[in-house]
Amino acid sequence: MAFTYPKNEKLKSRNTIDALFTEGKSVSKFPLRLVYLPVEATEGEKIKMGVSVSKKYFKKAVDRNYYKRVLRECYRLNKHLLLEHLDKPYAIMFLYQTKDRLDFAEIQAKTIQLFEKFAAETKP
Repeated sequence: MAFTYPKNEKLKSRNTIDALFTEGKSVSKFPLRLVYLPVEATEGEKIKMGVSVSKKYFKKAVDRNYYKRVLRECYRLNKHLLLEHLDKPYAIMFLYQTKDRLDFAEIQAKTIQLFEKFAAETKP
């Protein structure tokens, strides 16, 4: 299993992002939230993933960018937990939702719990 986050897995489509927040379902493991929506397959990938950190909690772009990097890294290292349970492609937005400044190890542990919860929710 390659621990990568290639360009074709990045969620960039404005229409998909809008649909994700209007029609998508959500699972949470404080302070992380995963909003997901089944989509039609394109280019063979099973996941389109985006990350977001609210300006409400982190006013400075430096801080938001740090937490976005941490979220992307946690996803990259643990995406196998998602891929082994998916039967159809999903668009996913990964959100950090607190002003608490957690370190990487804590976020990593919460990410694993969140991905396991997502796998249980989407089980057919």
